[in-house]
Amino acid sequence: MSTDKVPSVGTLDKPENLQDLLKQDRGDDCTPCRVIGGGAFLGLAAYSYFSGQRQLERNQAQILASKSIFGMRSRRFGIVATSMGLAWLGIWRLFL
Repeated sequence: MSTDKVPSVGTLDKPENLQDLLKQDRGDDCTPCRVIGGGAFLGLAAYSYFSGQRQLERNQAQILASKSIFGMRSRRFGIVATSMGLAWLGIWRLFL
């Protein structure tokens, strides 16, 4: 016979805490990996913002002449939103 202890129904019925499971599943990550990854995302966010704004300024006359439903405001919003998303990923990678 085996001496294994069988868990009771009460312990099997109780769900585990999701936050505890996520912490266990996360794994360890070295500090240089986090710095390089976070810096890459932050650098990409800055590049995306500045190059996107520069391209919009260069092509402003063509964009306005095209009478597109996507004018300058929506295009600028798209560039800012993309850059903010990349910046958030960089901050998340560094600290969270």
